[in-house]
Amino acid sequence: MNPLNELIQARLTQGPVPAADVMALGLYHPEHGYYRRTKGPWGFEGKDYYTALDLGPLLGQTLALRLEAAWERLGRPGRFTALEPGAGRGWLGRDVLNAVSGPFAEALVYVHRDDSPAARYAAEQALAPFLTANRARFAAESEPLDPFVGAVFSNELFDALPAQPWRWEGECWTREVLTDRGPEWQAADPGEAGAWFASQSDGLEPKDGSVWCAGLPELVQELVAPLQAGLFLAVDYGEPADRLLAKGADLRRFKAHSVDGKWHEDLGEADLTADVDFTRLATLLQSHGLTDLTHMELSKWVRTHAPLDLWGADWMAMPAPERKARTENLLQLTLPGMLGSRFRVLEGWRR
Repeated sequence: MNPLNELIQARLTQGPVPAADVMALGLYHPEHGYYRRTKGPWGFEGKDYYTALDLGPLLGQTLALRLEAAWERLGRPGRFTALEPGAGRGWLGRDVLNAVSGPFAEALVYVHRDDSPAARYAAEQALAPFLTANRARFAAESEPLDPFVGAVFSNELFDALPAQPWRWEGECWTREVLTDRGPEWQAADPGEAGAWFASQSDGLEPKDGSVWCAGLPELVQELVAPLQAGLFLAVDYGEPADRLLAKGADLRRFKAHSVDGKWHEDLGEADLTADVDFTRLATLLQSHGLTDLTHMELSKWVRTHAPLDLWGADWMAMPAPERKARTENLLQLTLPGMLGSRFRVLEGWRR
């Protein structure tokens, strides 16, 4: 029997278990959690899901431009630290480091922060030349971060935080829980979550709903506290708060490239995610003094900040297979209905 299922069955003898607690157990149990496995889930054949990084370097190249613009805005400091929490395989850092050059490349130091054993192993290989040259380093999630000037950026970090689905039934809120009969919606007091949901709607309709991430404020504080000045940037699944409420956001399970709502099955053997409330994330960042906060679809962000005409001309000189791969990477990130329209990018600035 799956060891996490055994733990859940023991919890169920004491009553229903909130969906957020099940998600936390399935992803972060220190021994059996999905993100504590030695085998990585990323990629195509035989894996559970792929990310924008599996499609090519375009995301990293665009991010490199945003980081260099931040460096310029800060007055070209001699050291520009770029911290990536939840950094996974280190591919985004690798693509950024490969894309930069000149004085900015000399100033940039990339910090990979992810305690997943699979992530650390893959990142050691991806970042090997930059680690040797002291242009990259690892930081454990428990390691205190010294104050720095530069940037904090992430890709699919916040959608992996344990989140609790809530639903408005017209007269009361219900939350999704796991019982010995399976998932159910049960009446409960939403507390702070209910007040937030009500503030983000002109009037709730029955079946409106969203997810509430209780750990979001603590993580935001942890990440922005050492950033003395610079850019905060997050790429993630999600929507503004009002759209999430109208959509009725829920938990998703990714297993073998299939997506469903069976969040209580195969604990520790499948990825679990939830939409990010970008309105709440921006509000929390603002409470810590960040300004110039914006968020937009990833596709629009790429079209806004990447010199696509120039890059397209450069691609024409590449061998046909590589030119085709770059073009497909671009289409995935910019065409409606593709990966770029399912993600958003939030940017903020600390002065």
